[in-house]
Amino acid sequence: MKILKSRKALSPVVASIILIAVTVAVSIAVAAWMGALTFTFTAVEELQMPTSADVTFNGTTADNKYVYLTVRNTGTSKVSIVDVRINQQSYKSAVEIPSNFPSSGVSVDPASSQLFKIKLNWAAGYKYRIEFVTSSNKIFYQDYYAPS
Repeated sequence: MKILKSRKALSPVVASIILIAVTVAVSIAVAAWMGALTFTFTAVEELQMPTSADVTFNGTTADNKYVYLTVRNTGTSKVSIVDVRINQQSYKSAVEIPSNFPSSGVSVDPASSQLFKIKLNWAAGYKYRIEFVTSSNKIFYQDYYAPS
């Protein structure tokens, strides 16, 4: 058998280095892709409703009766509150703080809070279920009793 000296091949060392470099590049790409999937699947939307002691029913006449409460985002993603309901009726137009409740909703960043001032002609001793509806249709609610 005759060996051709005009043809040159890669040396085994160079071939091994190229193979290792390609393997490392592919493994980094797969790790980045899996990491991105992990963060999108673990985003949690969670609102912590205040306790009864932290809710204030204020006012004496129908014109100046309000409910004050602060919700806290304890999740890992931003929460957009698109509706506020009391006893299954929308009170979005009665929300005075934050002012001019936007149609896109009120955003609450992770680990932050938002105060709500809601005009409500409440009656002493009655139970009110206050619900916050998010843009992903999750409902966070708590029952509160107006003071006697």
